Formats: sequence, structure tokens, C-alpha cells
Amino acid sequence: MGSREGTVRLAEHDGKTLLRRHGILVPEGRLLTGPPDPAEAGVLKAQLLEGGRGRRGLVRRAGPGEAPAAAAAIRALLGDPAAPLRLEAEVAMTRELYLALRIDGTAQAIELLCAAEGGVEVEQAGALLRCHLDPDAAGAAERAFAALRPGLGPDLAARVARFALRLARIMRAEDLELLEINPLGLLADGRLMACDAKLVRDESAAFRHDSPALSAALEAAALTPLERRARDRGFHLVELPGGTVAMVTAGAGLGMLMLDLLADAGCPAACFMDNAPDGPAETMPERLALAFEIAARPEVRAVLFFTTIASRGLRGRVEALAAALRANPPAKPFFAGLAAGHAALRGYSLEQARAELAAAGVAALHDDPQALVRAVAAAVRGEG
Repeated sequence: MGSREGTVRLAEHDGKTLLRRHGILVPEGRLLTGPPDPAEAGVLKAQLLEGGRGRRGLVRRAGPGEAPAAAAAIRALLGDPAAPLRLEAEVAMTRELYLALRIDGTAQAIELLCAAEGGVEVEQAGALLRCHLDPDAAGAAERAFAALRPGLGPDLAARVARFALRLARIMRAEDLELLEINPLGLLADGRLMACDAKLVRDESAAFRHDSPALSAALEAAALTPLERRARDRGFHLVELPGGTVAMVTAGAGLGMLMLDLLADAGCPAACFMDNAPDGPAETMPERLALAFEIAARPEVRAVLFFTTIASRGLRGRVEALAAALRANPPAKPFFAGLAAGHAALRGYSLEQARAELAAAGVAALHDDPQALVRAVAAAVRGEG
């Protein structure tokens, strides 16, 4: 699988290898799976799929003779004596910037974001410099320059604008949803170097690209036991800490909608589910089984099931859901949502579905996701 919510995250080492392949300047470095040579020096970095390494002591400078002890200290913090590390040459920068390109889902465009101060200082930065960027459109460089000039000045803005266009083309070629460089180092000779890199690929396009072994191994190691079981059964599950509602959905768009509605109602989801590319056509019983395991936890107060039905008959879906609930009754109140198209309702009404599911123990059935979430929220608050 190698993904979270439909994306493939690349480890820093794999991301830098990709950028170097496209001609982007990155620090010289290599991957360590054993102890470094005592004569080596540089910066040692834990290879993880999340940020915050510096604050956790997982990035350390090491002079000659210090690298073995620094590597052992990082691995001790990780609790893994064989954890992969990247050892790279220390870079002398005259300035650190923050630069990122991401997919703006609303505008369906690449958005450029930049801060004049990068590194850890980016968190204290004010408003980011930003603009939409189409690298192949006429005047793209000029528009990027105009957006960057107020914060960077004319000379640096021109360099970063050209650099951002190169990154945007890489982003398209590699099907990336995010390409973040922090810091983007300005060297004494005027070149720009990607000193750290976070790359996230759209999972639906993963078949077009080689899967880096390091990133895949880190993703697999980060899975919880339930997430691993979901992967083995042909769908994605992401456990969400602090949630109070075990959520069963199919499809990233619908799942994200329900996540937002639950969060706005004050009863956050305890899990997120999505279809896997080339996965089984039907995984509802398996999804329910894992959701019920999550619902058995004391902090989880309800189960929410929501799906859309276009042309398939509503009756078949309801009967399958009712049978699954009778075979494996949930330990917490179960709320169902079914948004059925006109074709799906032929010969079987929502009222019939409501009655059949009520007999199987469903607390409420709604075709409106907002009404469904209100009912769930009332149950979580103990109002119904």
C-alpha cells in the first residue's frame, strides 16, 4: 500500500534521490544501514515519514570521530539499532528560505508558497508569499517573480521563480501532490540547494513510478496492526488518535467530507477508510469488522456508516448490511447513511431500508450526511 489517505510519502533520502535525478542540487550524502566509518563527518538524519526530527534529537552534526556515537544516539531514541540514517555533507548557506509547491484542490492548480526565512523559523513567519503556477503557461515566470519580489527582492525573486518553475515540472512528471523544501539554501555562489525535502505522491499514479524500497519499508513499519490487516484485506484504514466515532466509508472524497462534518460537530472520527487501487469490489464486512474493533475502545462512542449508491439496487446493499450486522453486532450505537440515486431506489424505498436496518439494530438511517452527523453527535453527547 505505502500510503496515507491516498498518498505515498517519500523518505528524505528517496526524495533527494528523485530531485537529483531531475538535476536539482542536493547535499552529497548516502544511506546508512550500519554504523558510519569513524573518519566520516557531516550531518546524520533519521529517515522518517514525519517531521519534527530536529526537536527530537534525530538530526545531529558529527565531526571526525563523532559519527558512530551520534548514529548510535539517534538509533537509541528511535528504539531501533538498525534504523536507516542519511549521512550528508554539511552545507554552508548564506540564507535559508522555505519553498513548497502543493496541489490546491479547490482551484485544481499548483500553488507556490514561499517564506523569506526557512528552517525552523518558517513557523514564526508571517503571511507566506503565494501564487498559482502553471509552468507551461505564457508569463508563468513573470507571475511567480511578481509574487516573490515583495519578500525576496528582485535578484533573489528572479532566481527562486525560475527554480520554482523547474520544481513544478518535476511535480507534474512525478505525480506529486506536495514538494516542500525547507530549508532551500542559498549558497555563496548564488546557486539554490534543496537541503531538506518532503515529497508526497498521489497514490493513484503510483503504478507509473518505481516504488523506493526505503519509503515503502518505512510506511509498512508505521502501520498499526489494524492498518496492516486492512491492507491485507484490500482497502486502506488510517487510525486517528483522539476520535470518538468509528467511521466506515468508501472513497476518499466521501471520507474526507465525513471527517470534516464530524470534526465540526465535536465528535472526531477515530479512523478513515479508502479504497485501494485494484482492491476487491466488496469489502464492507471487513470494514465493519475492523471498525467494530475500534468501537470497542472506551473512548469511542458510536459507529457511523455512510455510502453512496448510484445504479446498484438499494435493496441488495441494505440486505447485505443488515446481514453483516446480524452476524457481527456492533458494541456501540450504529448510525447509517445511504445516499441513493433514482435508479437505485427502483422497487425499494428508503423507508423500507430504514425499517429493515432498524430491525438489524441500526439506531438511525439518513440520506443527508449532515442530519446523520447531527444524530451521531447527539448520541456521543448522551442526548439520545
